[in-house]
Amino acid sequence: MSLENTTIVEILDTFEFLDDWEERYKYIIDLGKKLTPLAPEEMVDENKVRGCQSQVWLVAETDVDGKIHLRGDSDAFIVKGLVAVVLLIFSGKTAAEIQATNAKEILDQMGLSAHLSPLRANGLFSMVERIERMAA
Repeated sequence: MSLENTTIVEILDTFEFLDDWEERYKYIIDLGKKLTPLAPEEMVDENKVRGCQSQVWLVAETDVDGKIHLRGDSDAFIVKGLVAVVLLIFSGKTAAEIQATNAKEILDQMGLSAHLSPLRANGLFSMVERIERMAA
């Protein structure tokens, strides 16, 4: 299964439906399992996200319509799920749309900032900043 037909709205709805954080974490991990793994040659230093406790790689490709398609991977299950959430927020948008997207608001709506360890939250926002820089 892939994330292709999943939207950030569906994730927000699912988060609202799930009562406890253990269930939400399981859901995030399941989202990460749906990511297509990056090829080993893409897991290089230039694609690595700095500021993450775990290893995270992000790859961006721009199509003929100017939409940026993002792919990512991590060596940790929960972080791979967070990569999936961030990709769902940004992938398939133009650079202008990415820069106009308030990812912090969406992530706050999910309650992630309050329920992640400080190191994981820092890594999450490092991913967001990296994507915003890629779009600049």
